[in-house]
Amino acid sequence: MFKGSLPALVTPFSDGQVDVVALKKLVNWHIAQGSNGLVPVGTTGESPTLTHEEHDMVVETVVAEVAGRIPVIAGAGSNSTRETVRLVEAAKKAGADAALVVTPYYNKPTQRGLIAHFTAAADCGLPIVIYNIPPRSVIDMTPETMGELAKHEMIVGVKDATADLARVPATRLTCGPDFIQLSGEDATALGFNAHGGVGCISVTANIAPKLVAEFQASTLAGDYATALTQLDRLMPLHQAVFTEPGLVGAKYGMSLLGLCSEEVRRPLTGLTDETKAKMRAAMVHAGLLN
Repeated sequence: MFKGSLPALVTPFSDGQVDVVALKKLVNWHIAQGSNGLVPVGTTGESPTLTHEEHDMVVETVVAEVAGRIPVIAGAGSNSTRETVRLVEAAKKAGADAALVVTPYYNKPTQRGLIAHFTAAADCGLPIVIYNIPPRSVIDMTPETMGELAKHEMIVGVKDATADLARVPATRLTCGPDFIQLSGEDATALGFNAHGGVGCISVTANIAPKLVAEFQASTLAGDYATALTQLDRLMPLHQAVFTEPGLVGAKYGMSLLGLCSEEVRRPLTGLTDETKAKMRAAMVHAGLLN
């Protein structure tokens, strides 16, 4: 259902407002570039600083513009179960193919609490991709807990941002080989797929969608020699994008390509000149700029 390169889509802004025209252009550009799906209003889409109305509007806009050409996994996470359910229901109403639901941050639920939270989200009737990112949420969903949740027919996969490649085979054991495992870490995506993953929800793909899609296709075909040469081109860009918060780097890179403005919402700020230079050099190395 979901595999390959799925850009964690940025939300473009213009003078503090969501730039709907640019958003629609990005959707069509990603499809033309070969992206295998889109993930709007995740953290990279600046969901923490979007209003509820903006969040819903972005999902509706992306789903409508995609028009069934590729899958859309809508960000729908919150540390409130009630709010998560509302977001999942809104994504379902908009016609999204699935919802990406993060492990609840800050309030530190137990594994039992995680099961209750994700079960409530899945009971909405839309496929759920669990987003496990301990560095941001503090809580780490164990493979055993994920195995319990995988018994729910609507919990279909995980975006794994633990950067622990041993998690992939461990999750295969508890969830089964058909459970969709997507990397949340661009730099380790090759190893992730080699261990049993089937794709990446990628930040770098905002800037280099064609190259990232080709890289993913190489790994999924088992052509790791080609994938390594593609990773050689991508690795400096992966590093540069995450020098500061990844979405800021992504928007700056996209601005150099004339795709959208580099504008972000506080508390995030624009890149330093040093990081801008690093980004530009990495894009030249990847063949994206002269």
